[in-house]
Amino acid sequence: MDPVLSRRAFLLTSGMTAAGLGLEIALASTPATSSTTTTTTTATTVHTVASPRGAAGYRRLADGPGWRRVTRTELAEAKKGRAERRTALACFVQFTDLHITDVQSPQRYEFLRTGAVSAWRPQEALTAAGAVSLIEQVNTLRYGPATRAPIGFVMTTGDNTDNNSRIELEWFLTAMTGGRFTPNSGDPSAYEGVQDSGLGLYWQPGSGVRDIDKRAGFPRLDGFLEAAIREVSSPGLAVPWYSTIGNHDQLFGGAYSAAGGFFADLATGSRKLFTLPASEAAAVYRALRQGPDPTGARLREAWKRYKAKARTVTADERRAPLSPHDYIAAHLDPAYTGAGPVGHGYTRDNLDSGRLDYSFRIADGVIGISLDTTDRGGDYRGSVGSRQLAWLERTLKTHADDIALLFSHHPSWAMTNLVPDPARPHDKRHSGQELLAVLKKHRNVAAWINGHSHRNKIVPHGGFWEVSTASHVDYPQLARVIELADNHDGTLSLFTTLVESAAPHRTDLTDLSQNGLAALYRELSFNAPGLESALAGLPGDRNTELLLKRR
Repeated sequence: MDPVLSRRAFLLTSGMTAAGLGLEIALASTPATSSTTTTTTTATTVHTVASPRGAAGYRRLADGPGWRRVTRTELAEAKKGRAERRTALACFVQFTDLHITDVQSPQRYEFLRTGAVSAWRPQEALTAAGAVSLIEQVNTLRYGPATRAPIGFVMTTGDNTDNNSRIELEWFLTAMTGGRFTPNSGDPSAYEGVQDSGLGLYWQPGSGVRDIDKRAGFPRLDGFLEAAIREVSSPGLAVPWYSTIGNHDQLFGGAYSAAGGFFADLATGSRKLFTLPASEAAAVYRALRQGPDPTGARLREAWKRYKAKARTVTADERRAPLSPHDYIAAHLDPAYTGAGPVGHGYTRDNLDSGRLDYSFRIADGVIGISLDTTDRGGDYRGSVGSRQLAWLERTLKTHADDIALLFSHHPSWAMTNLVPDPARPHDKRHSGQELLAVLKKHRNVAAWINGHSHRNKIVPHGGFWEVSTASHVDYPQLARVIELADNHDGTLSLFTTLVESAAPHRTDLTDLSQNGLAALYRELSFNAPGLESALAGLPGDRNTELLLKRR
């Protein structure tokens, strides 16, 4: 997702566009009947969803009622008997916005919390444990809940990491392919971030400081920070997985281009800013929100003005940013092959060209296309270049007889950034609306699957569905199982089923094991101050059967 902010409230609220309002109208006028599917759903949100208890303050989570499956017929009629005729074409899982985060990095923007309380989240130190728990859940699922087809692969749709950092990418790749890693940087024996700073601006879990989060009911948890930087063990995904890049994977802080060395020096250096005056933080917040500010001029100005207030931390070269070449090369490293494929979609051709777009065979008659919508010129919002659009058109024409599924990080409504790519200044950038116009010309496109907004939202576009999925860092912390089936009546069904991590809904505050931390990660995310309350979306954005015509 966005930089500090778009992953917070401001982008989330701006995400409810006219398309979103149209969705509400469509749902109101379209019968929302339960699917006839009766397969087992005990490991999905059809069965149960983590739900809060109590009415105020810090609220505990427990098992809650599941979300029923809604059948949507805006694009095609739901014909009787289709469940008996149906054959599965593809089944896979979408991960998006894992945001595996080095919370001790000097590059982070926690200090903006003085201007916007949602600019820092109390759960951020547990992103690694949460991601591994999600991987464990997918390994347990094995089959699609609607068609019972085996899960063929997992696709990440970007913001796999948070700070465009070499060490975060190593943690992500290890989690996905299996192995042990320690989500700690800087001092190998101690935590050096904002949560032991003594500042009341942040939740201080191991001290008696009456910080703003404890005043809201957050607990004191002795040993939390020590547990958060302990070694994590991941089984790795048991199925192949593919990778799509997001703005946080490619840009400094998810927003700023590589112009100048300020952010690179900051990330690997030994000075970390913990706080800013509220007026200054609010001004930086506004600059980011109003954008574009592709080189981070406003933030750099504030940092330099108050650098004398920065604290000394342990420098770490592993926090260095990655170029697109570095990012692709890391995926191609045999150490991270896991269940495959080698490169996880990226090939030697991608390495040589620096392009992060590719296509891959999902199944007989089904092609997948991964599109890089991150603008290397800067800004958290997305776009695509003319060369990419031309490549996409060629790919769709080449596979005109296949059903095409497009994957990207940004949804159409968040692709409004037309800042030129510094490496290709004459390559015109194109908006989400322009990309939609291209997709609508190709009758074989069935779905565009993306993330970034941290909100569940499903929108019909003439002949295909746009499926945007909530993140795994903000509550309700979800991934999505997607199943494509032929109903043999001139229609296809695209089933979407949301899943939570394997961690229990009920949190034991005395359990600081890896599994206990994953459960706490979810509960903290629910209680994060300033969290947008509607990220789960409407019922028709969650567990669905999406009908469309087979063309």
